[in-house]
Amino acid sequence: MSALLGVPEDAVYHLVLALTSVFTPVLGALAAVAGIIVLTVAVRLLVAPLTFRALRAQADQARLAPRVAELRRRFKKQPERLQRELTALYRSEGVSLLAGIWPMLVQWPAFSVLYLLFRSAKVAGGPNLLLAHQVFGVPLGSYLLSGVGIVGAHDAVFLGGFALLAAACWLSARIARRVMPPASGTEVPALGFLPKVLPYITVAVAAFAPLAACVYLITTVTWSSAERELFRRRAAAWAAPRL
Repeated sequence: MSALLGVPEDAVYHLVLALTSVFTPVLGALAAVAGIIVLTVAVRLLVAPLTFRALRAQADQARLAPRVAELRRRFKKQPERLQRELTALYRSEGVSLLAGIWPMLVQWPAFSVLYLLFRSAKVAGGPNLLLAHQVFGVPLGSYLLSGVGIVGAHDAVFLGGFALLAAACWLSARIARRVMPPASGTEVPALGFLPKVLPYITVAVAAFAPLAACVYLITTVTWSSAERELFRRRAAAWAAPRL
C-alpha cells in the first residue's frame, strides 16, 4: 500500500510544504496545521458533487424505506421475487444503492496518504520536514501513546483534539438525523444502539493515528456537517410550496 501511494504521498508532501511556507509569516507554528486544513477542504470541494449525490440517494432511500419494508414483509419467503421487486422499485425511483459510498471511497486515499505522510521519517528521498512542525509543542507526527507522563502538554493537546472531533461527530450525527430521520417501523431493536455509536468510531480511529491525521479528521467531519446542513436547507427550499 505504501509503495502504491508513494507518488501521491510525495506530491501531497510538497503541496503541504508549499502551503506551510505561505502561511508561516502569518500563523507561525500553526502554519502546517493550516496547510492540512486547506488541503482537506480542497479535496472535499473536489468530491462535493459526489457527496451531494450521496446525500440525495440516502434521503431517497429513507423516503422509500416504508415501501421496502412492505416488500420485505410480502415476499420474505420468496427471496428471488423480493430482489426483483426491490430492483424495480429503486430503478423506477432513480435511486442508486452505491451512490452513498463513492465519497468515502474517493476520500480514503487522501486520508491514507496523509496518514503515511506523517508517520514516514523520509519522504521524497529526504527527511520529512513536516514532522518538525508542532501544535502547541506536540509534533504533528506523534501519537497519543508516545507522550511521557500521565497528563502533560502532549496528552492535553490530543485530548483537546479528541474533544473537538467528538463535538464535530455529534454535530454531524444530529444534522444527519434532521436530514434523514429513521423511517418508523423499519428499525431493528437489537441494533438500535448502532446509529448512536457509529458516528464516534472516528474518534477511536484518531486515537491510533498521528496528530496530523486528527487535524484532518476534525476538518473533514466538520465539513461534512456543513454539507449536510446545506443539503437540508436546499431540500427544504425545494419542498416548500411555491406562491
